[in-house]
Amino acid sequence: MSKARKTLQKMKCNPKDWRIKNLETIAGYYGLNIRKSSGSHVVFGHSDSDIVVTVPAHKPIKPIYIKQFVVLVESITKE
Repeated sequence: MSKARKTLQKMKCNPKDWRIKNLETIAGYYGLNIRKSSGSHVVFGHSDSDIVVTVPAHKPIKPIYIKQFVVLVESITKE
């Protein structure tokens, strides 16, 4: 199992205390689009999914955004 998959599993079990860097690693592994604006948000999406997740880049990220990110990843995979 890759590091990105292990991290995603940990996010499912405990959506607290994650950082943008962790999300970007998982997004890169699964081929998600990452859009960083000049502001303090990062937008994740994928062409195979209608779900778009906008995450404030504050540390740590609130659990609700992690849960939304996990749903996005699961919508493009069969895990």
